[in-house]
Amino acid sequence: MDLNLIPKIKHTNSNNFFLLAGPCAIEGEDMALKIAEKIVAITDRLEIPYVFKGSFKKANRSRIDSFTGIGDDKALKVLRKVSETFDVPTVTDIHEISDAEKAAEYVDVLQIPAFLVRQTDLVVAAAKTGKVVNLKKGQFMSPEAMEHAVRKVKDSGSEKAWITERGTMFGYQDLLVDFRGIPTMKKFAPTVLDVTHSLQQPNQSSGVTGGRPDMIETIARAGVVNNVDGLFIETHFDPTNAKSDGANMLHLDYLEQLLSNLVAIKKLVNTF
Repeated sequence: MDLNLIPKIKHTNSNNFFLLAGPCAIEGEDMALKIAEKIVAITDRLEIPYVFKGSFKKANRSRIDSFTGIGDDKALKVLRKVSETFDVPTVTDIHEISDAEKAAEYVDVLQIPAFLVRQTDLVVAAAKTGKVVNLKKGQFMSPEAMEHAVRKVKDSGSEKAWITERGTMFGYQDLLVDFRGIPTMKKFAPTVLDVTHSLQQPNQSSGVTGGRPDMIETIARAGVVNNVDGLFIETHFDPTNAKSDGANMLHLDYLEQLLSNLVAIKKLVNTF
C-alpha cells in the first residue's frame, strides 16, 4: 500500500520505516499535544513518516476499575486537535462495529486490536470506511493466518491494510516475537512491528500487565534488520503514572536516541 494515500503523511521518499507512536490512551488534550509535539519534531528531523497513535477508549482491561478513557467524543476530538495542530495523520483502535464509522470521522487509520482481529464484522466495518485498517496479529495466531484477515479487508473493497506483529503468547505471562513471521506477513500486506506490546508480561496476579521496556531497543533493532515496513512504539513523558500500559512504554526522553540508532541501521540495511 502506498503511504502517500494517507492524508498529511510526510517523508515518504526517505526510504525509512514509518512510525506509529504516541501514548497508549488519550488521557487529556494537554498530554496528547505535549507528546505529539516532541515526536513530530524528532521524526521531521530524522525524516521518518509518522502517524500519531492514541486509543480513544480502552475496552480490553484486566480489572473493572482500570482506566478506560476520558469519554469517546472528547478523546476523538483530542485526536483531531493533534492532527490539525501538527499536520500529521492519526490512528486509534476500535472495538465495536459502531466505533468504525464514528472514529473514521476523526482519524486516518483504524486499528483492530489483536484479541478482535478474527471478528469479521468489525474488520469489514473498518474496511468499508475507506480508511487504512491496521490489523494486529492475535497473540494466538500464526503469521500465515493473517492472510485471511487481510483478505477480509480486500473482499470488502479496500486495498488499505497493514498487519502488525505484537508478539505471541509464550506460557501464561510472557510473549515472544518470531521474526520468521515478518517475511511471511509482508507477502500479504505492509507489516509493522509493535515493539512495546511485544514486551508485555500479561496475566500478572495484580491485574496490571507488566513489561520489559529495557528490551525495547533490542526488539526494534531486530525488526529494522528484518525489513519491517513500520514500527509501533507507545511512549509517554511519565510512564510510571500513565493510565494504561505504563509498564511497557518507552519514556519519551529516550525516543530520539532510539530512533536515531534505528535510522542508522535502516540506512545500512538499505545498502544490501
